[in-house]
Amino acid sequence: MESIIPQLNAARSSSSKLRALSADEKSRLLNQIADHVLLNTERIIAANEIDLSRMDNADPKKDRLLLDKKRIDGLADSLRQIADLADPSGQVILEKEIKPGLHLQKVAVPLGVVGVIYESRPNVTLDVASLCLRSGNACILKGGKEAYESNLFLVSLIHEVLQLNNLPTEIVTLLPTDRKFVQELLEATKYVDIIIPRGSEALIKYVRENSKIPTIETGAGVCHTYVEHTAELEMARDIVINAKVSRPSVCNSLDTILVDKSIAATFLPMLVKGLNEYQVEIFADEDSYQIFENEGYPNLQKASVDDFGREFLDFKCSVKLVDNTEEALHHIAEYSSRHSEAIISSNPETIARFLNEVDAAAVYANASTRFTDGGEFGLGAEIGISTQKLHARGPFALEKLVTEKWVVQGNGHVR
Repeated sequence: MESIIPQLNAARSSSSKLRALSADEKSRLLNQIADHVLLNTERIIAANEIDLSRMDNADPKKDRLLLDKKRIDGLADSLRQIADLADPSGQVILEKEIKPGLHLQKVAVPLGVVGVIYESRPNVTLDVASLCLRSGNACILKGGKEAYESNLFLVSLIHEVLQLNNLPTEIVTLLPTDRKFVQELLEATKYVDIIIPRGSEALIKYVRENSKIPTIETGAGVCHTYVEHTAELEMARDIVINAKVSRPSVCNSLDTILVDKSIAATFLPMLVKGLNEYQVEIFADEDSYQIFENEGYPNLQKASVDDFGREFLDFKCSVKLVDNTEEALHHIAEYSSRHSEAIISSNPETIARFLNEVDAAAVYANASTRFTDGGEFGLGAEIGISTQKLHARGPFALEKLVTEKWVVQGNGHVR
């Protein structure tokens, strides 16, 4: 293939067919796709196993790539949840008469064609397709080569359902994995309305710097949990361990633990058993290193400056002791990627200050950052977690896949 322009053009043309569907028709479409996914569970797993066999077992991205029965069931459930959500397109946001007989409406309409570039995560294929179908957008999927067989089969299932409903398959378009087509996609302003990168910091930076199409940045997640001196320590232990080990390869997992010095000698030893069970490698500052070393923690390194502000995406984390909340807030402001940040505290005033002052898409008090997720927030799914501030912030989900159109109806009115 020399160019992807014909595919992009076909996707643009097909989007009008999708916009013509009613909310109920789109809901039925998503439920049919969910049925089709469940009926083909074993075939999805087989395709996914081909991709898994090509990846090193030591690669932390392998967990992102995996599609087992539990995850496939979850994808089908997500499709049904999105089908049950209100259709954001067609909603009348504002309505008034601006002159006698001259009626004005502001109406939510689909963005048009949504392009998503992503790596190693075949679940994104269904998440993006379902959100776009529900909101009336055609989608262009540029997945990574690591998940090629999985993505190809999942899109084939979507295409089968589209064909059963006499809809063009170009509504959901999977591009070749060859990287030479990325720049062509990023310059296709005539055909694509928005680009959303989801993947490594390097991918996001490349898209941000090279795209001629408006971009939503689903940024890296450098997530902190600050354990303040009034924290209930057993609760803090459970939250920290959950945030680090429950699924370390995702963007809402914990990267840096901040602990008030006054409780460090009591609290840090409480983490040893839970973190060591998963062989978490700790990169500790000078003061916390001494405490972990005295506890005989086996996977211990002295932290360098580069270990703070680092998204590990693995069974690794950094630890820093701070004098007080002021120092913790300063550290987060300097090293955060503005994704998800948490405080563990029993002091209402300190909690309120943290929630108010920390600049992040999601802030938490006495809870794990692992909840930053479209499904957990009741949004069905998300395309990614936006860390920017224009148009969307936090889970980029159904409600953000529309823009506005002003509709004016008169009867011979002139100005």
